[in-house]
Amino acid sequence: MVAISHSAVSVPQVSWRMPLMLTLGFWLSASLVLDLVIMPILFTSGMMAETGFATAGYTLFWVFNRLELLCAALVLTAVLFCWGLRSSPGLFRQSQFFLAVLLFAIAAIDTYLLTPQMSSLGLQLNLFAPLAATPDLMNQFHAAYWVLDGVKLLAGGLLLGQCWRSSAVPG
Repeated sequence: MVAISHSAVSVPQVSWRMPLMLTLGFWLSASLVLDLVIMPILFTSGMMAETGFATAGYTLFWVFNRLELLCAALVLTAVLFCWGLRSSPGLFRQSQFFLAVLLFAIAAIDTYLLTPQMSSLGLQLNLFAPLAATPDLMNQFHAAYWVLDGVKLLAGGLLLGQCWRSSAVPG
């Protein structure tokens, strides 16, 4: 029987840094476009005062939040694979892991808690009643969403910066 040693077999190592940086760049830029371009345009055009805006907003955010979950899962996977493959200092790896888990948690909170709650508050169930004012709870959910988006952009930027700085190190 022939024994194969690890030195005899060359296993190619996959670099997860590039997919990690591309995913973070795409995710953060898409979030900025949604937050700073699309939503202000919808607000200034008066669409938020329309009766069907809650349904349209839920559809828009349903797609975006699922895309965010996909990006967060890919980022967390890439960080875990990079964590196992490289020999960087422990604190550096732990901060990357913490940031990746934080990003995933924010995407999950946005997807499964905030967006459904905001959409249910905005739905007008009585078509014959006049359009009601925005509930105070909706404003609180919007504030929570903006805070989480700010934390997401900060954490994603920190993680992207760490990956960019460590990209000069092979592995």
